[in-house]
Amino acid sequence: MNYNRSEVVDQNFLRILETWEDDPAAQPGALTPDDRLAPSSRLTGRVLLELFESQMASRHLDLVARKLRQLDRAFYTIGSSGHEGNVVVGRVSRHTDPAFLHYRSGALMIERARHLPAIDPIYDTTLSQVASAEDPISGGRHKVWGSKPLWILPQTSTIASHLPKSVGTAIAIWRAGKLQRELPIPSDSIAICSFGDASTNHSTAQGAFNLANWAQRRGWEVPILFVCEDNGIGISTDTPAGFIRESFSARPGLTYFGADGLDLVDAYEIAARAVDHARTTRRPAFLHLSVVRMLGHAGSDVEFEYHSEVEIELVEAEDPLLHTARLVLDAGLLTADQIRGRYEATRMRVQEAADRAVERPRLETKEQVMGPLAPYTPAAVTKEASRKSGVHVSLEAKPGRHLAALLNVGLHELMTKYPEAIVFGEDVAKKGGVYNVTTGLQGRFGPERVFDTLLDEQSILGLAQGAANMGFLPIPEIQYLAYFHNACDQIRGEASSLQYFSNDQYRNPMLLRMASLAYQRGFGGHFHNDNSITALRDIPGLVLACPSRGDDAIAMLRTCAALARVDGRIVAFLEPIALYMTKDLHEPKDGGWQFDPPAAEVAIPLGEGRVYRPEHRDLVIFTYGNGAYLSLRAARVLERQHGVRARIADLRWLNPLNRLFIAEQATQCGRVLIVDEGRRTGGLGEGIITAIAESCGPGLPVGRVCGEDTYIPLGPAAYSVLPSEGDIIREARALMGAEVAERRSSVRPLPLAAERGRRAAE
Repeated sequence: MNYNRSEVVDQNFLRILETWEDDPAAQPGALTPDDRLAPSSRLTGRVLLELFESQMASRHLDLVARKLRQLDRAFYTIGSSGHEGNVVVGRVSRHTDPAFLHYRSGALMIERARHLPAIDPIYDTTLSQVASAEDPISGGRHKVWGSKPLWILPQTSTIASHLPKSVGTAIAIWRAGKLQRELPIPSDSIAICSFGDASTNHSTAQGAFNLANWAQRRGWEVPILFVCEDNGIGISTDTPAGFIRESFSARPGLTYFGADGLDLVDAYEIAARAVDHARTTRRPAFLHLSVVRMLGHAGSDVEFEYHSEVEIELVEAEDPLLHTARLVLDAGLLTADQIRGRYEATRMRVQEAADRAVERPRLETKEQVMGPLAPYTPAAVTKEASRKSGVHVSLEAKPGRHLAALLNVGLHELMTKYPEAIVFGEDVAKKGGVYNVTTGLQGRFGPERVFDTLLDEQSILGLAQGAANMGFLPIPEIQYLAYFHNACDQIRGEASSLQYFSNDQYRNPMLLRMASLAYQRGFGGHFHNDNSITALRDIPGLVLACPSRGDDAIAMLRTCAALARVDGRIVAFLEPIALYMTKDLHEPKDGGWQFDPPAAEVAIPLGEGRVYRPEHRDLVIFTYGNGAYLSLRAARVLERQHGVRARIADLRWLNPLNRLFIAEQATQCGRVLIVDEGRRTGGLGEGIITAIAESCGPGLPVGRVCGEDTYIPLGPAAYSVLPSEGDIIREARALMGAEVAERRSSVRPLPLAAERGRRAAE
């Protein structure tokens, strides 16, 4: 028993050629290269030979990857062996059709490169296999299929997570036409998305198929080709026989095309029809390509643990290269010796490329690794954020100038300033959002730029990524922070990783708005009162913004949009629900939490906090969102009743944390209180404490008031697990220790005029 199946597969192919007996009636020249292989097929002999060449290249890339891995020179062995029938999709589509490829779509990738002869897909792939910094797509960060000139956006291996954004890209192609916006690709392009049969079971995939159907029923065009490479198994779990055909052949919204990936005559014709359908009808096509999986799931997969030797040999007997060789031989296009010669020449070409690739430099420093992750050009961002839109947005019709009203003003401004901006999400159009933040936007900017989506956060974020791919500035809304967790991987695994895995060649900028955080008077339970931002802070490169007041919100929105537009950044903008309609600060009808919109050129730079009461130095309270509001109220009590003069530092930007700002404020005051409405474990407070410890050294008194490690209950009990004004006062007094008692005896009420001045300053 030979456990080295790559060696077996290689030798099987050569042995078949050695034992092949040429048919005298089918000598070379019996079919000319320009003849069709069959009367009903568009496939000619010349094209067949080119497809065969790409298949052989894909196979040898798989073989060399395993050899290099044994030598510890390569680091990725999931190959395309058995899937080489996907080569036809690379031929019948265009290189300007945005493609999101399955990790077994190697032959498709190589054949697509034929559209641009200057590209060497063999050398490029070996550079990727050995993680060379010269890999032209990821710069050595991952083995991915991708190419900027070939419009192949790189995907990692998160299961099915690329399907929503592929549908979003198809819809964005149509939407650009509706808005008469110029596209970076031809207007009749289609999106192409390949995946395995097992991936269709994932909720992300099902959501993408549903989105495609839903969108059509809404009258939207969805020009996409889904390519299911069905090898009948997901690692070690079989896909039931006939499952894909039964699941998709009559699925609403999809036109099904079934093809045999082992027969290039059949596969070429069916694939061409599927591409034609998507391109001409602007509706989804589903190409079900039957293939086999050879060499296990990956180099580390011991297939003998779940398949017998007989089962493995039966699959290997269906090697696509053997099937294509028989087509070529039967047609008399080449002899067996000529095929063997081409096969060995391809082996030599791949080995030579690998030998060169292993000598090329790799990433060595963290700066090199992280370079494309979170680009930031402060001067350019500031200039763009401060650029006036040229249109004044009136507040006359707004019910006050609280946070929700000023957010609405800010969105009107961004939509005016950026014609490529689009706003979408659940209930954001006619209704104007659950909290009226998007009121009036659709009426002013039209239904093509402001529209409602289906109730599926993965689809919303897929639409956003697709729109960004096509040059839009998407401003999606997730209705509540808790709902984001239904689709976190669309940001973590997909959107935020694109610049990283494409070496900043592809960008999908986004300004993601979310109604967030707690203190809603006990309403809604944990799915409306969600105080967990840990999952967001853990996403590499993601900017996390959280305004506590309306004027800050507008100035921060300007910067967020500039970050997206200038540097391609993805920004999550957390809007504290409990402060949406808040008007008063200390007393009823004092209007202390209503503000005027900032001047058009005012923007708050990334990382810049707001300091209240900067002249006070007894302690500094670091906080954000609802905590800023609560801390200001608590600070007045601390000063009036206990003589404690507290400074409030509203961080405003929660990721990345401005460590210098934190250190400066902490050092100036000498005592620190952190008010974090997030949870005790994983909350922002932990990050602030770490920043202080690393920047200021030991010995600085630090206290923390935070949410408990629990879901938030319904009703008044919610306040028992969240920070309160009383908690802030108690912890501040504890930090001050004996000084509180001494100062309390000398506290005098402020004169009325001084108190009014204090309110104005706050």
